[in-house]
Amino acid sequence: MTAKSTKNSLLLFLAALIWGVAFVAQSVGMDYVGPFTFNCVRSLLGSLVLIPCVLFLAHKKAEGRESMPDQPKDVILGGILCGILLAVSTALQQIGIMYTTVGKAGFVTALYIIIVPILGIFLKKKAGVKVWISVLIALVGLYLLCMTDSFSLNKGDFLVLLCAFCFSFHILVIDHFSVRVTGVKLSCIQFFVCSAFNAIPMFLLETPRMSDICRAWAPILYAGILSCGVAYTLQIIGQKNMNPTVASLILSLESVISVLAGWVILHQTLSVREILGCILMFGAIILAQLPSRNRKN
Repeated sequence: MTAKSTKNSLLLFLAALIWGVAFVAQSVGMDYVGPFTFNCVRSLLGSLVLIPCVLFLAHKKAEGRESMPDQPKDVILGGILCGILLAVSTALQQIGIMYTTVGKAGFVTALYIIIVPILGIFLKKKAGVKVWISVLIALVGLYLLCMTDSFSLNKGDFLVLLCAFCFSFHILVIDHFSVRVTGVKLSCIQFFVCSAFNAIPMFLLETPRMSDICRAWAPILYAGILSCGVAYTLQIIGQKNMNPTVASLILSLESVISVLAGWVILHQTLSVREILGCILMFGAIILAQLPSRNRKN
């Protein structure tokens, strides 16, 4: 593994760590505001905190210290596509959770770790045998971690499955644009678009009140600044020149971290089955990151 690959893996793991803890913040935030209000406000906050970073990069580029050749067309198109996919994904997930268990929703959502390599076949981004073995091990780990009852698909599961497909396309779109544009700019536009799309159902289906938003200030700040502004930017930067299947495996660790966060922060208990699921998932990530004998792979 090269130093650059190690750095990218660490950035993706940090993103998964932030997202895993964000499940706690989102759970608390739902006590005060509706799901579309929460997603709208946190996405808007995420975009606003990135504006100073965008201006700083523009200043560096003007001084000749930033060599990233951003094409306005790629930045805008990539930001819009990522924003739409992110808005649809989070909406499907939130609505789906209303009709299924959190455990099943977590498992079905994380199926993007198998959807991404399958879609990658059609995009000429094939994964090696070692990566496929890692995917299968991670799936078993996810099942042990998230599934507590018999597996059957209902309305909620189907919506969350659609969410998993949207997240898969989101990962592949980032893979396409991350080598063409600056990650911070792409992330900033992504959240403006995501916030705008969430604003429509927020005003149509919910009654957003500033007093309720202020009461949820702590989870919204975490979800907006860290989960959106920081973590999704880390994802875009970390995915640059990285196999999207391996990236999806690392990002799927958010399921493990969410369980661990619930254990540490909310004092929820972990069963032997869940601990075994965590171990299998971590093992799958390590296996996928081991250097291959074939340099090309």
